[in-house]
Amino acid sequence: MKRSAGRLAICALALGAVAACSSGDLGSGSALPRNANIPIGESGTTPIEHIIVIVQENRSFNNLFAQFPGATDTITGKEKIGKGKKAKVQSIALTQVPLEDKQNLNHLYKSYKIAYDDGKMDAFNQIIFQANGQMEGKKPYQYVQQSDIKPYWDMASQYALANNMFQTQGSGSFTAHQDLIRGGTEIDTQGDSLIDDPDNSKAWGCDSPYGTVTSLINGMKFTHNGGPFPCTKNFQGSGASYMTLRDLLDAKSVSWKYYVPQLADYQPGAIWNAFDVISPVRYGPEWGTNVDWPEKNVLTDIPNGNLPAVSWVIPDESNSDHPGYASDTGPSWVASVVNAVGESSYWDSTAIVVLWDDWGGFYDPVAPPKHDKQGGPGFRVPAIVISPYAIPGDISQTVYGFGSVVRFIEDTFDLGRLGTTDATSKSISDMLNYSQKPRAFKPIGSKYSREYFLHQKPSGLPVDTE
Repeated sequence: MKRSAGRLAICALALGAVAACSSGDLGSGSALPRNANIPIGESGTTPIEHIIVIVQENRSFNNLFAQFPGATDTITGKEKIGKGKKAKVQSIALTQVPLEDKQNLNHLYKSYKIAYDDGKMDAFNQIIFQANGQMEGKKPYQYVQQSDIKPYWDMASQYALANNMFQTQGSGSFTAHQDLIRGGTEIDTQGDSLIDDPDNSKAWGCDSPYGTVTSLINGMKFTHNGGPFPCTKNFQGSGASYMTLRDLLDAKSVSWKYYVPQLADYQPGAIWNAFDVISPVRYGPEWGTNVDWPEKNVLTDIPNGNLPAVSWVIPDESNSDHPGYASDTGPSWVASVVNAVGESSYWDSTAIVVLWDDWGGFYDPVAPPKHDKQGGPGFRVPAIVISPYAIPGDISQTVYGFGSVVRFIEDTFDLGRLGTTDATSKSISDMLNYSQKPRAFKPIGSKYSREYFLHQKPSGLPVDTE
């Protein structure tokens, strides 16, 4: 059952309402009518007992799914020549590149604002490359060749693909990973939210060097390096209001793990570990237990019957799909985790969400919904829902954000609400049909095997540095 907006020419989404295809705020409705007869379950009443969120790195939706049948995509972008009233917009052909392409692009808030261009999505070429201070030009206008990411296309074809998943904020990985454990980054009652990276890239949380500071956004006001040290004990009120899913899960005694690489030169997972920001976790008994390293432990926990109810899976740098690392192992890494679940007793009770944390600086033709005070929503990122209850071949036109994933977890385990974007986002549960008979699992083919990753030496490098 494929519900699709078709090609970009059929459904040209634009600022304000994801225009011709949706209405309302982020996640408040569907771009195309969903099947009202498909039960999506009330809180705590679904067959799902395990949710795994696999977080890959830095890819826009169009970068991975250009030319995917039924998706809103393009291989011809828009670039802005000049500035002001004399500026002109012209078409530019996107270049097809290998997944191993070595370009790493600027994708922090300032770059997002430039590319967004008040919803016209035409100034990606005017983003300033941090390394040399020059405009990036044609570099953002590329998409990955299908043969390199076949496992992702196979997953999307067999299960459900979100056509309109928007990053919570128009920024990079630091805040994106926070959004995936809590739905937003507000740190005080004035509405100030974390955005971009702390000013020291060696560690992004409580393990950061002394004097590290964060940046803030409130509405359209961006304050570079005007925020606190990136650890909740340094937030207003010692971060008591900065709750995460961990608080809700622990309160209901629902098991969870955050699988993350161990880094060679710093604290375990310190450069990319969202819970390194959360002081009670970093300095409590859940550090090294619930926050579990190395990340490949997920591949042994599943067959050994130790999979928790909720999991986040953060890859090693070399398996992350991060541009610039010149590696092609990411799709196989994800396939290995999916296959481990599919071939285990967990399959009939599991939903796997595969998504990419931010846009990576790559072109996408679809303007996000109307802006909020957190500096978002950001650009589209790919999201695939894999489950025996996923609607086969579905291309969901519902507008989602990272709060949609948080809400799905909350509803599945009857946790209540954090009150961030989880309260205003549409759950991804409408990509599932709980009345259908659980589908038998069909293994996802991949270039590298599960054994490859079990024996792979850790890179010792951060998953991301921006």
